[in-house]
Amino acid sequence: MAFQMAASHAASKRLKDAIFGASAACRAASEKYGEDRVTNATIGAVMDDMGKLAHLPTVERIFRSLPIEDYIAYAPIAGLPSYLDAVIDITFAGNRPDGYLGAIASAGGTGALRLAVANYVERGDKVLTSDWFWGTYGVICQEIGCSITNFRLFDAHNNFNHEAFAASVDELLRVQESLLVILNTPAHNPTGYSLSASDWDHVLNVVKKYASAGRKIQLLVDIAYIDFAGEKIAARAFMQKFTGLSENILVLFAFSMSKAYTFYGQRCGALIALSSNQSVVEEFGEITKYSARATWSNINRGAMTLLTRIEQNKSAYASYETERAALYRLVQERGDIFMREAAACGLSALPYKGGFFLAVPSHDPQTVCDLLHEDLIFAVPLKMGVRIAACSVPKKKMHGVAEKVKRAMDKIS
Repeated sequence: MAFQMAASHAASKRLKDAIFGASAACRAASEKYGEDRVTNATIGAVMDDMGKLAHLPTVERIFRSLPIEDYIAYAPIAGLPSYLDAVIDITFAGNRPDGYLGAIASAGGTGALRLAVANYVERGDKVLTSDWFWGTYGVICQEIGCSITNFRLFDAHNNFNHEAFAASVDELLRVQESLLVILNTPAHNPTGYSLSASDWDHVLNVVKKYASAGRKIQLLVDIAYIDFAGEKIAARAFMQKFTGLSENILVLFAFSMSKAYTFYGQRCGALIALSSNQSVVEEFGEITKYSARATWSNINRGAMTLLTRIEQNKSAYASYETERAALYRLVQERGDIFMREAAACGLSALPYKGGFFLAVPSHDPQTVCDLLHEDLIFAVPLKMGVRIAACSVPKKKMHGVAEKVKRAMDKIS
């Protein structure tokens, strides 16, 4: 056994990410056969139809125009006040619920998730999310000293599984005094699913039931892909349902600049809190600022300034919205191609409403992905199926992918 210097709680940590392995295999194939022959469905960023990383021209123009001080100066620990105000406005976009609001800047959406788990989950408790989920949720929980558990996202008809959600909440709140629930919607990663208005009614009815019995519920909505989920106002309509919740229900939103601003590497996001109790939001501000100071100290001032400049300039914001809408349509068209062809060939893909990814259930996703390599198609094997990145596959290459996935699955059935 190798000699270890790590603390006992850290010695066994190993980061296992299926995306990295799939991406490495794709790179090797591209070098051997040429990029034109390879379909890369592994990347979690928007690529244009020429296979290049897409970006929004307005974002680039304004970012390049910032004075040097905005690139190099420290920012306040909680974030620039103008940025926090803008983030709240952007998050709700005309659907702001009644209640007290607070926000803190974070290192991307991941940082927002970490702040929530670190401050609202008791050590040793479980965090609830769906069985199809972004694996980093589990990494964050393990790092902080809690764990992730899952409810079955879909019922037999591929609708939101109301019964499974209610049963899981009940099971956990029999042994826990509080519960953090993470719902990644709309445009869920990795399925592209979005909760409907009636789904939200069910979720809130369950939450209210246990809140009325004295339990504390934190409902964390991961909205990383919301701007790729449809029309801006309509995609946020569910947020009005959070008006008038009891003080022991705290609604949190994990906001990210990565997708909507094509600003992945700048690591800029925010955690937003909504409560009917002002003191709860004041407490949120204090405890998350403490955690931010201990984790990243402060975040990217230039990125915060960029968002603020765009949001405050009507002309720039209009240009930004037009460019982002075009990028949304590009990704949506790719997803729609896959879903149409999946239906035509009998491939049982999960319901895709929007966003970066689609998913196909499989009992052996690794073998399916290995078989796809024979067609020079590279996807990501997850625990419950295969993830296809609609965001990264050019439209001309998306044609035929569903049929080849079906063929690979038939070989192992």
